[in-house]
Amino acid sequence: MKLKHIFESMESVKSEYIPRYRYEDYVQWEGKWELIKGIPYAMTPSPVLNHQIVSGNITRRLLELLENCKDCTALPDVDWKISEDTVVQPDNLIVCGEISGAYLTKAPILIFEILSPSTSYKDKKIKYELYEKEGVKYYIIVDSEAKVAEIFELRNKKYEKTVDAQTSVIRFDLEACSIDFDFGVIWRK
Repeated sequence: MKLKHIFESMESVKSEYIPRYRYEDYVQWEGKWELIKGIPYAMTPSPVLNHQIVSGNITRRLLELLENCKDCTALPDVDWKISEDTVVQPDNLIVCGEISGAYLTKAPILIFEILSPSTSYKDKKIKYELYEKEGVKYYIIVDSEAKVAEIFELRNKKYEKTVDAQTSVIRFDLEACSIDFDFGVIWRK
């Protein structure tokens, strides 16, 4: 059953009947999970080969671009603990400022999410709204099959789509530096 259909069928279930979990539950689970507003989301099966290649290319490019920026750090999927009932793992991200501890506690400035059939609804709807609410300046939704990235920028506390990038070089203004990201180099050849 597709994730969208699960959510549609859940609408008829009273919210008080849906179990809610917290961070202390989350850290005990086996496998890869995300927790959004107390609801667990399995991140299995592992992403397909194309997803992993594109994610690796994004990570490599971000590391290269931030080599001389001492304030910003590029990371692959890492726990971002937003609250006691919300922990997500963006595919790729940039965080500016001091980071320490076992997980992120502050909003990244830029997030890439790479779509897969099982996560498309969550990435386009649930995480879109969550990242917008949490103040993530740039949200990039990557369709690795179509080789296109939808770029959203937070303006007046709302995301505005700025461009669909395939081979474009796009400038992202971070806190202490700017990067010119070449989308043409991330796709699987």
